[in-house]
Amino acid sequence: MKSIKRTFIAPKESFFLFGPRGTGKSTYLRDNFPNAKLIDFLDPGTYRSFIGRPEILKEIVEGNSDKKIFILDEIQKIPEVLTVVHQLIETKKKVQFILTGSSSRKLKRAGVDLLGGRAELCRMHPFTAKELGSYFNLESALKFGLLPLLYDKSDPSSSLRAYLGLYVKEEVFSEGLVRNIGNFSRFLEAVSFSHASILNTSNVARESGVERKTVEGYLSILEDLLLSFTIPIFSKKAKRDLISHKKFYLFDAGVFFEMRPKGPLDAPEEIAGASLEGLVAQNLRAYLDYEKKSANLYYWRTRSGLEVDFVLYGKDIFWAIEVKNSNKVRTEDLKGLQQFLLDYPTCDAYLLYRGKERLKKDNILCLPIEDFLLEFLK
Repeated sequence: MKSIKRTFIAPKESFFLFGPRGTGKSTYLRDNFPNAKLIDFLDPGTYRSFIGRPEILKEIVEGNSDKKIFILDEIQKIPEVLTVVHQLIETKKKVQFILTGSSSRKLKRAGVDLLGGRAELCRMHPFTAKELGSYFNLESALKFGLLPLLYDKSDPSSSLRAYLGLYVKEEVFSEGLVRNIGNFSRFLEAVSFSHASILNTSNVARESGVERKTVEGYLSILEDLLLSFTIPIFSKKAKRDLISHKKFYLFDAGVFFEMRPKGPLDAPEEIAGASLEGLVAQNLRAYLDYEKKSANLYYWRTRSGLEVDFVLYGKDIFWAIEVKNSNKVRTEDLKGLQQFLLDYPTCDAYLLYRGKERLKKDNILCLPIEDFLLEFLK
C-alpha cells in the first residue's frame, strides 16, 4: 500500500502533538520535518542524560544553531523539561519546538503547565476514511481498526493483541500506574461492554470485581493514556428532560473489537453495531480536530429514551447524526432525529446505515456509512 497522506496540518509555531501510540505521530513528523533535530526520550541514553539535568536542552539548542526545529518525542517521560522549553520559546523566537506525547498522566501528576498557552495543543488520530480514500474498507475497519502502526499487517488480529499487551505492559504496569495488573486486565474486558454506551461505573466495578473507586481511577488512566474518550449530553436550550451521563468510547474500533470478550451469548450484530458507532465517533473527532472546526461533539438522550447518537454543534456546524447497523431504513430508526428536529429545526439531520442508496425522509438525509465518511467529512 502506498504512503497515506495525513489530513493533519502542523502549526507554524511551537505545538504539542498528542495521540496514542501507533497513530503515526513519529512518521508524520519524520516525513514533514526531515531537517529537524530529534530528541527521543524513549531512547535509554537520551533519557538518562535528561532525567537528572533537563537544562541540557538549552545546550543542545545553542549547539545546533543551524537547526530551527526541535522535536521532543514522548515528552511525558521527562515533564520537567517543559520548564526549559518554556524559557527557550521566550528567548529563541525563531526556533520551533514540537513536543509529542502518548500520555498526559505524568504531565498532570507533575503539575506542569502546557507552556502557558505558548504552544498549540494538537491531536493525532488513527487513519480516517478520508485519508485512506480508495483503500478504506468498512468491514476491515470495524474488525481491525485504523491504527497506522497496524494497518496492512498480514495478521492484524495478532498485531492488535500484541499492541494491547505492549500498552498494558509499558504504559500502565512499568510506569506503576496500577498495583494489580490482573484487576486492570479484568477491568479492560468489563469496560469494553460500555463502548458506545452510557458509562455506568457501578456496573463496570461489579463485572470486573473491583471497587468503584478503583474503576474510576482506571477510567482516568485510560483517558490520560488517550485510549478512551467520553462525549457529554447536548443540552443547549433544552426543551425536554435529558439525562446527564456521558457516553464512553475506546479510541479505535479495532481496539474495541479485540478487547471485547465474545461468546455464545454475545450477539455478533450487537458487537458490530457498537464497533460501527465507534468508527463514526473516531472519524468525527478527527474531522473536528484536523479541519479546525469551532464545534464540539455531543450526543442527545431524553429520560423517556429518545436518542441521537451524535450532535456536532458550534459556530461552523450543527449536525445531528444517528448510526444504524442495518441495510434498510426503518420508520422507527428515524424517531430520535425527528424529535430532535422538532426542538432544533435549523440542524442538518443524517441517518447513516449499511445500505447502498441515498434517501431523503422527513428532512433527514439517509446515507450509506461509506458515503458519509468519505465525502461529507471534508
